[in-house]
Amino acid sequence: MPASPPSPSSSPSSSWNEPEGLAARGTLIVLAGRGEHGGLYERFGRRLAFDAYRVVALGDPAADPSVLDQAAKLLADESLPGPKVLVGSDTGARYAAHLAAEQTPGVDALILVGLPTAPWESGSWDAEVQARTACTTHQGRLTNDPDFRRGALDAAVDLPELRLDLLRVPVLALHGTDDTVSHLDQALSLYASHPGIRTVTFNAGRHDVLNDAQHRTAAATVVLFLERLRLSPELPLIAEGLA
Repeated sequence: MPASPPSPSSSPSSSWNEPEGLAARGTLIVLAGRGEHGGLYERFGRRLAFDAYRVVALGDPAADPSVLDQAAKLLADESLPGPKVLVGSDTGARYAAHLAAEQTPGVDALILVGLPTAPWESGSWDAEVQARTACTTHQGRLTNDPDFRRGALDAAVDLPELRLDLLRVPVLALHGTDDTVSHLDQALSLYASHPGIRTVTFNAGRHDVLNDAQHRTAAATVVLFLERLRLSPELPLIAEGLA
């Protein structure tokens, strides 16, 4: 199933700001995955913005390399509140890891979501949408969104080398246990040799964890990571359970 061609113009961004009267607690820059655009992260953006984190969601860098220039400019923008965190979903995670490994100025932390580990072929739209998310609301949005590119998961793309060993910032990895696009065991084997990466798995979660049925839990997990990051790059615990 061939993917529709990407737009030749630069990918527009979508953004969500902290509520009026509250000081922003940091900035998240989202790199979308194959076929996606920033607007598809509206629920995530609104939820994080409610907690006073500013969110800017960019397009798919695998289709539009200018997205990486946009990300670098945002990271260098001193008017944006820190800490600044790169969030990448699907192939966006590969590009986010690449920017961080290249020591791009301004990256304070990294969140990798559904990091792809091997090529994948759906064979049909129904198989693709089911692999992406179990959330019926998001399935409907993907089905009806004219700017979403169906079949993009099947398209071969050239991705930057994954150099997790070069990362020097805190890293949170989110992955669904039922991700058929990027199998959990393969992702965990990549992360296992890098003890600084904190991995959270979502039971029955599929590929698009931030837009899956557990999207509220995923957003809450991100907020907890951000709150710890604000205290220190060592991510000290804020709350602990007592037996």
